[in-house]
Amino acid sequence: MKKQTLKIDSKTEQLITVRDFVSQAAYASGFNDEEVSKIALAVDEACTNVIKHAYQYDAKKKISITVGDSNGNFEVSIVDSGKQFDPKKIKQPDMKEYLSSYRRGGLGVYLMKSLMDKVEYDIEPGKRNQVRLIKQLPR
Repeated sequence: MKKQTLKIDSKTEQLITVRDFVSQAAYASGFNDEEVSKIALAVDEACTNVIKHAYQYDAKKKISITVGDSNGNFEVSIVDSGKQFDPKKIKQPDMKEYLSSYRRGGLGVYLMKSLMDKVEYDIEPGKRNQVRLIKQLPR
């Protein structure tokens, strides 16, 4: 599949457009309904993190989402120029404690890693943040 890019404003209202864009690409790459839903949810979480944490709800900012497949993998790249973070500082949540405390939110990175085969970060300080969500293509 040829790479395709979608650029959106940093608004939660745009997430449906992102999910549709990514879902169509995932179906075109041969994924079934369940796997398409997992990919769309992982991308939704990544974009929500950008809107909430990197841009702190500044709707004037832009997010770029690129999808494509190569070398047996389906890849979604999400790029922003917002506030940076160190992904190494994100700890694996204790789900028992999390559920017993009735917390909300804070599982985005955990979900992305659980739903995808690989999650990679490429952060260029002061320039851009990129998260790559990778899933092996179905055989």
